[in-house]
Amino acid sequence: MEQAVIELKRLTKQYGEFTAVAGLNLAIRPGEIFGLLGPNGAGKTTTILMMLGLTEPTSGTAEVCGIDATRNPMQVKRRVGYMPDDVGFYEDRSGLDNLVYTARLNGIPAKDARERAAELLERVGLADAAGKKTGAYSRGMRQRLGLADVLIKRPEVIILDEPTLGIDPEGVRELLALIRDLSRNEGLTVLLSSHHLHQVQQICDRVGLFVGGKLIACGDLDTLSRELDGGPSHAVELDVTGWNAELASSLAALPEVNSVEAADSDALVGGGAGAKGRGIVTVRVTSTSDVTPLLAARVIEQGASLVGLRPLRYGLDDIYHRYFEGGDSGERVH
Repeated sequence: MEQAVIELKRLTKQYGEFTAVAGLNLAIRPGEIFGLLGPNGAGKTTTILMMLGLTEPTSGTAEVCGIDATRNPMQVKRRVGYMPDDVGFYEDRSGLDNLVYTARLNGIPAKDARERAAELLERVGLADAAGKKTGAYSRGMRQRLGLADVLIKRPEVIILDEPTLGIDPEGVRELLALIRDLSRNEGLTVLLSSHHLHQVQQICDRVGLFVGGKLIACGDLDTLSRELDGGPSHAVELDVTGWNAELASSLAALPEVNSVEAADSDALVGGGAGAKGRGIVTVRVTSTSDVTPLLAARVIEQGASLVGLRPLRYGLDDIYHRYFEGGDSGERVH
């Protein structure tokens, strides 16, 4: 198995009697976009600070790129780019000047620094504002410049803490697309901390749900969605005309089908041809494997019409709230 780029083991941070992060176990793979989701105060930023060696854990370990962040924080910083929720720049200097300054601090020669800064400004859509003082930049422009700033040293990992905070919807869309492209095209590993569920859902490969200092669930959306359903691997909805009890029985008899439920319960009562002509009936089928092609074929074989067919998945918002309704235990974490 490929070695994790970020690996946290029993990571804990306490401030007196208050526990900000409690026994966190997490592994993030190379090239992955991982979303750390939770409300403000959940412990996300504290976790990030421990990954960067900027605050010392009470117990446990944080390894980034195979380096212990507590013992060798400078080595971690050389390989990781970090963008806090409020990026600071010298506001009386231009965007280009700020990037060149960061590059020089990272030991990049002057000529290379300027070339790299100009290239990044082009990539983040700020080439036309390169000579403009950053004090006149909008919030969205500052976030774009911040992304260029973390990329100037060519890191292996970038950590973004609430990167879309305060940006208009169009700016959010463009920034997320940029982050996704960077990960896919350059193999960057991205840890994105946010409380905006919909935004994270658009680009993350996996998500971790964080509340009260605990990771209560972790996985891709399909995995988390299936866990909420309590077992079945797959769920699909069919829109059918000509629904009747014979068709319901025929679908239920297919191998690996667990249940067949029609939204119009009357359609299953009495059965026979009387159910035909009732209009479109939405039917939910759960199964232990993907039997979608068999379902479609069986509907047609039985003389009914298949109007629509779609996988049934929860959105991240549904997953987030339903896990929280179940309490904050860590039993579902894996």
